[in-house]
Amino acid sequence: MPLLLLAVAVGLFFGLGLHQHLSFDALQHNRAELVDFVSRSWLLAALIYIAVYAGTTTLSLPSCSLLTLAGGFLFGPVWGTVLSVLAATAGAFVLFTIAKSALGDPLRRRARRALKAGALKRIEAGFQENALSYMLFLRLVPVFPFFVVNLLPAFLGVRPRIYLWGTLLGIIPGTLMYGLVGAGLGKIFESGEMFSLDSVLSTEILAGLAALAVLSMIPVLYKRWRKRAI
Repeated sequence: MPLLLLAVAVGLFFGLGLHQHLSFDALQHNRAELVDFVSRSWLLAALIYIAVYAGTTTLSLPSCSLLTLAGGFLFGPVWGTVLSVLAATAGAFVLFTIAKSALGDPLRRRARRALKAGALKRIEAGFQENALSYMLFLRLVPVFPFFVVNLLPAFLGVRPRIYLWGTLLGIIPGTLMYGLVGAGLGKIFESGEMFSLDSVLSTEILAGLAALAVLSMIPVLYKRWRKRAI
């Protein structure tokens, strides 16, 4: 029943064209109404947020970063991060499941068109060496477009459990960064300062994510070292 309600909510949201209003200006203009709705109906607001975020991820719409900021603004850095991670993981897993089905051929072609020559072979080799470590690496560092990372594991034989855990754990650091920034949007709105999504990922944050990505690859590097040592 809850899944049915979420599906209906997603259908209504996108069917009515409300996704076209997912913008920073719309969030700023409607912030008072949104904050009031969350304070009056927290659970309903959280379910709607999860449904919209999951639907946006499944449809590969370019609004996830904005939604993550909105989550931090509306629900706070902790709950905003939790809800965003759950929603993004659910949406990505739905897309992964669709890609593995008979409906996956158009998605496969789209993913391959987005890659440069030779990239697919490198990704496939990475998954064959250590699927979980490579999944974490791709989630932590945006080397390839998000929708490509959502799709390719389905075509390269990655097990659903590996995909699920790699996605869930791998997106937490970046999502937390956006959630923390989103929690501070209230002050930015009040001050009238200029803001852009590009300013969220500073050099320091990118360096931190890169460091985590290197850590995720330690099992792969250790495996290679052992092979050379033998």
